[in-house]
Amino acid sequence: MPASVIMPALELAQETGKVLRWLKAPGDTVRKGEPIVEIETDKVTVEIEAPASGVLQDVTARAGDVVPVGKTIALILAPGEAAAAPSPPAAAAIKASPLARKLAEQHGVDLARVKTSGGRIEKADVLAHVESRTESVAPAADGTAARLGAASPKARRLAQERGVDVRALRGSGPGGAVLAADVAVAAARADAPGVGTVWRIMAERMTASWTTAPHFYLVREVNVSRLVSWRERASKRTGARLTYTDLLVKLVAAALSAHPRVNASWRDGAIALNADVNIGLAVAIDDGLVVPVIHRADTLSLVELAARREDVVGRAQAGKLRPADIQGGGFTLSNLGMYGVDAFNAIVNPPQAAILAVGRIADRVVALNGRPAVQPTLLLTLSCDHRALDGARGAQFLGALADLIEEPLALLV
Repeated sequence: MPASVIMPALELAQETGKVLRWLKAPGDTVRKGEPIVEIETDKVTVEIEAPASGVLQDVTARAGDVVPVGKTIALILAPGEAAAAPSPPAAAAIKASPLARKLAEQHGVDLARVKTSGGRIEKADVLAHVESRTESVAPAADGTAARLGAASPKARRLAQERGVDVRALRGSGPGGAVLAADVAVAAARADAPGVGTVWRIMAERMTASWTTAPHFYLVREVNVSRLVSWRERASKRTGARLTYTDLLVKLVAAALSAHPRVNASWRDGAIALNADVNIGLAVAIDDGLVVPVIHRADTLSLVELAARREDVVGRAQAGKLRPADIQGGGFTLSNLGMYGVDAFNAIVNPPQAAILAVGRIADRVVALNGRPAVQPTLLLTLSCDHRALDGARGAQFLGALADLIEEPLALLV
C-alpha cells in the first residue's frame, strides 16, 4: 500500500505549510528517514523525512505552494507497486507575491480572477484588475482616495511607474486627492525590506506571550570559578569541544529534575507537568530566532550533550532542522554571553513556564570570606509565567541551579 507524505502539523495553531523545494524528484528511490522535501512552517524551515522506503511518485505540491496541514503532497510506492487511479486534480495553489495578496485583501479581489503574464501574480496584476473594474469618481469625504480619479495626472503616472495603488493612499491634496509626493512616500515604504515567515511568527508569538503571560523575573549572580575549572578538566579528559552552554544544559537538566514544577506549562486553566526534561536552546539565525530542543537532556552525558547541541544548532543555522527538532520543549535556555551582554530579561517561550537568560562570564568584585575579591561571576535571570510558576518555586529552582554552578561536582555525589 502506498505511504503518504503529508504536510505535518508542528504546533497546535499551525494551519498550513509552504513547500520550499523537493530534495528528491518523482521517480527517485528513497529510504525511510531520508529527507525528501523542505518546508517552511510557522516556526522554522524543516526537512520532512520519507515515511517509508520506495519510489517517490504523485507529487502534487510544487515549490512555493502553501498546503493545508494534513494534506497528502506525495506518495511513496514499494518497488513494483502501481499507484491508485488518480483522483481529479485539485485546483493548484495560487501563486502570488505577498504585496499582491495584501492588495487583493484590501480591495476584495479574488486572485483566481486576476490575469498574469508570468507564473506568479504580482502587485501590478492586481492593480490592473482593480482598474479594469473601477470607474473614476470623486474622492471620499474622509480624505481617502477611494477611486483612481482622486489623484493628479502626475501622481497617476508616477503610481503606474512605481507600482503603487493610489486607492490605498490617503491624499494630502485638495479634497484628499493624491499628489505625486504621496505616491513617492508610499513607494519608498513599499521598497523597505520586509520580514520572512520565521521573523513574523516569532514576533507574533512573543507579542502573545508578553500580553497574555504575567511575567516576573528572578536574578542571581553566581561564582563560576569551579565551573571554569570543570570545563577545562572535562575538555581535556574527553577530548570533546565543550562549551559553557553544554555545562549549563547539564546543570539545568539536573535542577529541573529536582524541581519539576518549573518544567511545566499553563494549559486550559491548569498546570501541566512535562514528563521529560526537554531543553530548548534559543538560536539566532538570519531569519529570526528558532529554538531547537535537546530531548531528555537529563539522561545525556556531557559529551553526548555537546554533540547534540552542535548538531541541532548547526542545522538550525543552516535551515536544516527536522520536525522533531523543534517539538516538545519544556524549558528554554538563552545565552547571550558570547555577545558581551551582562544580563537581560528574556520573554517566556509559550507554552513553557520559564526561560533562563544567561549573561557573560566576567571578573567582578565580590565578597569572599568577608573581604572584597575579584572572581569570575555570571548573572542568571529566570523569567517566569506567574500562572504556572510562583516566586517561591522559581527561587528554589534558581537557588538549586546556582549551587550546582558554584559546585558542579555535587552532581557526582
